[in-house]
Amino acid sequence: MSYNIAIDGPAGAGKSTIAKAVAKRMNCIYVDTGAMYRAMALFLLRNHVKPEEMEKINEQCQEADITIRYENGEQVVLLNGENVNKLIRTEEVSKMASISSANANVRKKLVSLQQALAKRENVVMDGRDIGTCVLPSAEIKIYLTASVEVRAKRRFGELTAKGEQCALAAIEADIRDRDRRDMTREISPLKQAEDAVLIDTSDMDIEEAVMTVIELCRQKGYER
Repeated sequence: MSYNIAIDGPAGAGKSTIAKAVAKRMNCIYVDTGAMYRAMALFLLRNHVKPEEMEKINEQCQEADITIRYENGEQVVLLNGENVNKLIRTEEVSKMASISSANANVRKKLVSLQQALAKRENVVMDGRDIGTCVLPSAEIKIYLTASVEVRAKRRFGELTAKGEQCALAAIEADIRDRDRRDMTREISPLKQAEDAVLIDTSDMDIEEAVMTVIELCRQKGYER
């Protein structure tokens, strides 16, 4: 019996980390939708498109070919044939992705790829509108969140570990701004699906969060 697990939530809540771990333990395919939007953002930045230039975003996004494949069980994001896994996790790309993802044509193109994959495979998919728009019929829906302060500290730790210069206050302000944009955008705003289970990871470690999700799967009859 095939099934889909949809995990939504704000930036920095741990969606990707937890979704990857759940997919591995449940023998599902992990689809990092955020990585696809980041790849589009990278494409736009390379073409010197500014975040506020919505008409140019609308035009340029049609030229991007973004696909996902798996090599040795790992997801590889391809932008026009190039593996961009290591290029899409910068703050500049994150900011552009948050803005460009609100473009209707960007979303339409990427959502079609995501839905096609979910029809073929058992998937764990995380993003901002998976349970509400991309996979509204997903068997398991989760809304993963954490306080702004906790999310900012997590992001600060990730960036400093990579040697990037950053300020905690600036990251916290950016997260608050990103939350506002994601929750108020006209197209597919971030919100908890009515039938989604809320999980607050503020006081959880990764293992606790992962086991909480897996237990929900078991309760619904989906085993590893």
